[in-house]
Amino acid sequence: MTLRDITVRNRLWVSPMCQYSAVDGVPQEWHHTHLTQFASGGAGLVIAEATAVLPEGRISPDDTGLWNDAQRDAWAPIVDGIRRRGAVPAVQLAHAGRKASTLSPLSGRRGSVPAGDGGWTTVAPSAIPFDGYAEPLALDLAGIDRVVAAFAAAARRAVDAGFEVLEIHAAHGYLLHQFLSPLSNLRDDEYGGSLENRARLVLRVIDAVRDAAPGVPLLTRFSATDWADGGWDADQTATVARWAADHGVDFFDISSGGLVAHQRLTTGPGYQVDLAARIRAEAGVPVSAVGMIDDAVHAERVLADGHADAVMAGREWLRDPHYALRAAGQLGADIDYWPPQYLRARRR
Repeated sequence: MTLRDITVRNRLWVSPMCQYSAVDGVPQEWHHTHLTQFASGGAGLVIAEATAVLPEGRISPDDTGLWNDAQRDAWAPIVDGIRRRGAVPAVQLAHAGRKASTLSPLSGRRGSVPAGDGGWTTVAPSAIPFDGYAEPLALDLAGIDRVVAAFAAAARRAVDAGFEVLEIHAAHGYLLHQFLSPLSNLRDDEYGGSLENRARLVLRVIDAVRDAAPGVPLLTRFSATDWADGGWDADQTATVARWAADHGVDFFDISSGGLVAHQRLTTGPGYQVDLAARIRAEAGVPVSAVGMIDDAVHAERVLADGHADAVMAGREWLRDPHYALRAAGQLGADIDYWPPQYLRARRR
């Protein structure tokens, strides 16, 4: 697949997966090993985890960032390692909004970080907390402008670090998704109410990132539904995806959920594929599908049936960092990017 001037060697990609292992937003040796192993394992596109554009936008104190040059410089050798192993390096730019300042899952605890332990006041479109988290402050117009500028600055740093593809995170109940959904956005100004108003921030962010990185392929991740009555849904997603494409987004990463704790969904292999297919058909845009696509035959069928243009996987890459090499063997695909050091293991 070719995205602008970047050709990706296959359509089995690595979803961004938080590792909760950064220090002051700086990626560590763990991130180098974690991400480059997927490139050795044959991935086409490797997307680094949700990376905060502002310190207050981190999901947890242990998230990576791109709000300063030290973080940019730490990302550079990781990005180079991914590229030298044949995959395309990408990064997901994010702001967690009201779901920021939370305890790392690696701590075994849940909820907001206490102020005495380094927690901070979160922000959101409206002062409505996520269930079980601290109440956020509603962003004023100056705060919204600061968020837009931060996405642009982080995009420039990402490109300077060598990332070849950027993704804007507007899913999973984080800040941009919070503005999109009527369940979390009760504003009565130009950023609330109508769909056009609720989509204003994400379109401004897209414009800012596109201006900061004019030739770089740009993805946006959407949750196609909140899985909750009265919330964000696939019809609204398709409409905003069309607008986003007009603003310069090249590809859409379709997931779902994460906005509210009372969401109701049933998971299973490929449980979000129909959502990706619907956005692809209704918006007329290229999409990836994600959600328990753990088998090579299943992944190939998603593509062959025209439900998506690429398949994202997460947990299966963690179980097997050579998922793509294994998939090629299962499907009988003759690929030329087996690492020569591993050729003795290739099944013939």
